[in-house]
Amino acid sequence: MNESQPPAREPRDMPPGSPQILPHVGAPAPPFVSPPSPPSPAPPGPPGPSPVPIGGRAEQAFDPPAGMVWARVSPRLTWHRRIAVLLWALPVTIVGAFVLARTTGLLGGLIWLAVIVVACGMGWIVAELVYRSWGFAERADDLLVTHGFFVKHLVVVPYGRMQYVDVTAGLLEQWLGVATVRLHTAAAATDARIPGLPARDAAVLRDRLAQKGESRSIGL
Repeated sequence: MNESQPPAREPRDMPPGSPQILPHVGAPAPPFVSPPSPPSPAPPGPPGPSPVPIGGRAEQAFDPPAGMVWARVSPRLTWHRRIAVLLWALPVTIVGAFVLARTTGLLGGLIWLAVIVVACGMGWIVAELVYRSWGFAERADDLLVTHGFFVKHLVVVPYGRMQYVDVTAGLLEQWLGVATVRLHTAAAATDARIPGLPARDAAVLRDRLAQKGESRSIGL
């Protein structure tokens, strides 16, 4: 035993039975490592576009202008189309049933008759849906016309672009007391028509639109 090294002393402030920690002579002290700083929050950027809600109504593109409602046409337009369907189906039914009965027998004629009946029923339903799809609204500078059930359309006709307005009525329309107002512009794509208007309302609308068109064209 080397007498030059003093014996290690037990610490007096440690409780009995605790493990002794002896210093390691000559070991360098561990370097000081600073704790990692928390990441700084990213600066707020410009707000992104709001997500478009899934399942939104496609009819919103064909809604009337704010604060306005669509002016509707006469319910007689439904009967005009239904009678037109019957007038079209009557000769087709007679000719088709006669030809099929002569070529394929009575069964072929009955099948053709059933097909025509189903087609007429669908035509009656579609006539009601098409009538409900028509609407128009008069704004200060233009006229909006919407129509269509399977394929919707919305036409905006500026008053200053209208060349002339006319009213037409076929034999069936005259019998039902309705007429069609047509708006003609320089571009055929912006032409519009409003069918199924009562004859008196069609005349009043024609004069009002013609007056607005003349006032806007003079202003241009």
